[in-house]
Amino acid sequence: MKRGVIRNALATGVAGVLAMGVAAALSSSAGAAASTLGEAAAQSGRYFGAAVAANHLGESQYVTVLNREFNSVTPENEMKWDATEPSRGSFSFGNADRIVSHAQGRGMKIRGHTLVWHSQLPGWVSGLSSANDVRSAMNNHINQVMGHYRGKIHSWDVVNEAFQDGSSGARRQSVFQQRLGDGYIEEAFRTARAADSGAKLCYNDYNIDDANAAKTRAVYNMVRDFKSRGVPIDCVGLQSHFNSQSPVPSNYQQNIQQFAALGVDVQITELDIEGSGSAQADNYRRVVQACLAVSRCTGITVWGIPDHYSWRSSGTPLLFDRNYNKKPAYDAVLAALNGSTGNPPGGGDPTTPPGESCTATISAGQQWSDRFNLSVAVSGTSNWVVTVRVQSPQKVIATWNGSPTWDSSGNVMTMRPNGNGNTFGFTIQHNGNWNWPSVSCAVG
Repeated sequence: MKRGVIRNALATGVAGVLAMGVAAALSSSAGAAASTLGEAAAQSGRYFGAAVAANHLGESQYVTVLNREFNSVTPENEMKWDATEPSRGSFSFGNADRIVSHAQGRGMKIRGHTLVWHSQLPGWVSGLSSANDVRSAMNNHINQVMGHYRGKIHSWDVVNEAFQDGSSGARRQSVFQQRLGDGYIEEAFRTARAADSGAKLCYNDYNIDDANAAKTRAVYNMVRDFKSRGVPIDCVGLQSHFNSQSPVPSNYQQNIQQFAALGVDVQITELDIEGSGSAQADNYRRVVQACLAVSRCTGITVWGIPDHYSWRSSGTPLLFDRNYNKKPAYDAVLAALNGSTGNPPGGGDPTTPPGESCTATISAGQQWSDRFNLSVAVSGTSNWVVTVRVQSPQKVIATWNGSPTWDSSGNVMTMRPNGNGNTFGFTIQHNGNWNWPSVSCAVG
């Protein structure tokens, strides 16, 4: 995310509520609650980090809060291309090294941000005219920067913000896209794997928080394709910049889950939420609980420490005010982190509580120009009834592994088991509406 210019963040619509089959485990942890964000996150094997600017490391209050509260850092601008390779072949790591040294000295994890991005490029990159020149520059930059920090970075944002906003799902027309085509993202990931086989390789973007948004679907399809072909991608970064025009989507947890189901980790990489008081606190709580509910959501980074250093400081979007006082949002985050020890990364998502209950999880299948498949997995009982509500002018044109009935409108399908297990599927003829239907489950 560019820090020098505040852009109109996250104009996405919320396209319906999906009933998720994963619920946060909210029982109190054994023993005393942790008193800091990093310690509380570590109880479930996660990190809680902050974006850090090297020029603030001389400020005592800034460093005190950083060292006390966080167990991961992301250099805010210091690892971007204009900072690390301002002229071709001439690398400068001083400010980034300062952050890395500070973090290593305190046992903090370090996220690398970012290697290939259309913004904050030095002029010489944008001026490259041939595909061979761009390819050579991109691969050399990845190799040199990752090589310098090999073994020190737990996750790299290899490619950042490669898709356009809006409903097209198209690739952004960066110098990399224009000269190299769609294949540049795959090439960047393959180069990055060779440069540091121990680091997790992430694709990072904004406006991919709503599970049904066109941009989210485009990134989802890319990741699914990469995983099916063995392209080395380990994680997806959700930037998660929210405000009143772009609130936390109601299907945010489902979105985390659908990416995790592809076999990648999910990291919330640049979290900030404009607002104040209890409303801001509630939004932060929802985001944290959504991450805790999915085992492959491995950590959260807030994009800054005090409000006045935020890239959108007028919206007071962070956990500490300009005097470094803890805000209600801080208290909400700490309570949420302390409220769940677990669904630890890699440990499996929470199961249904004892007794008869029912949860339904929806996931994507094949898609064509005029239709797409979805599947629903039911857990908690074999005596289930699932209600699927499509959005006009959509129509369900095929089903399998269940017994459907319909209401008079044809928009509400009630599915019951037919002896073929607890997973069923259906095909939607979208008629121009690509949004997923809502799904709810009840014991039959």
